[in-house]
Amino acid sequence: MAVIALIASLGLCACSAHPQVQVLQGESMGSGWTVRYVGDAESAAAVQAGVQQRLDQVDAQMSTWKPQSDLSRYNQATAESWVEVPVDLFQVIAAALKLAAETGGAYDPSVGPLVDLWGFGPTPANRAPPDAATIADMRARTGWQLIRLDPTTHRVWQPGGSRIDLSSIAPGFAVDQIAQFLESQGHHDFLIEVGGEVRGQGSKPDGTPWQVAIQRPLDNDRADGEVDAQHVVGLVDAALGSSGDYRHFFEDGGRRYAHRIDPRTGYPLDNNVASVTVMSGKCQDADPLATALSVLGMEQGLAFAEKRGIAVLYILRTPDGFEERMSPGFAALLGE
Repeated sequence: MAVIALIASLGLCACSAHPQVQVLQGESMGSGWTVRYVGDAESAAAVQAGVQQRLDQVDAQMSTWKPQSDLSRYNQATAESWVEVPVDLFQVIAAALKLAAETGGAYDPSVGPLVDLWGFGPTPANRAPPDAATIADMRARTGWQLIRLDPTTHRVWQPGGSRIDLSSIAPGFAVDQIAQFLESQGHHDFLIEVGGEVRGQGSKPDGTPWQVAIQRPLDNDRADGEVDAQHVVGLVDAALGSSGDYRHFFEDGGRRYAHRIDPRTGYPLDNNVASVTVMSGKCQDADPLATALSVLGMEQGLAFAEKRGIAVLYILRTPDGFEERMSPGFAALLGE
């Protein structure tokens, strides 16, 4: 969910002296990506190819939209069977299950059947609320506790009807993979964005931090391409993950149903959280935490975050407009 945006007008070097900020873009995982790094123009082609290769590999393993992906192979597997998966996919599933346990199921990667049921998955969209009996039936197919792991052989247990959805963690993992690749190529100053998940390291050539905008929940898709920013932060050796309710939704009977599903109830979230932004050292952590804290809601989410030292910003819907709540860690990031 693109609650975060890079600010293209800040820090791009227009001069011919080295080093310069190289800007690369492409598409993968059903979204766009942008990489900015400090380096010479001659390196751009190799970096572009390397970034795309790593993104395509993540997509080939973790996509629920590609029937031939490794994750789809697991989701389609016979009931009560062990499915061997690639190491990266296994590690991401393990991280997702760990967060599920920590949040008491507020975050649950097995939510796939419910995502599809509400029309937000790869199955044809159903833009009407399903009935309670169907929701209960799909809930019976979910539950992170039903999924077991065999670390020795990198196998995942398919209990039957389980459909893992990693759309709230795979982009963050992909960002970290790109960061590792850039480091391996000797590029230590960069800003990466994949599907709204962001990680920055080092600085721009002038020594200032990479600038990132946290978007306002409304009116942020302007025709001129500019972003209406709630905040602009300098990102130094950190990642930002986000989750919002204002891009993917449908309306029925005067009620709004957003794509964020509460796996504990089977229904889209019905709280006043418009967006959540989390800062962490790794994007693989920040990305799913934003989803988990959205489901937990502001009060429980802030308590969860403060207990663990997580930096989080909530933007809430109120009758009088939008309001903010944030943890001490995020307030420090903003200098408040």
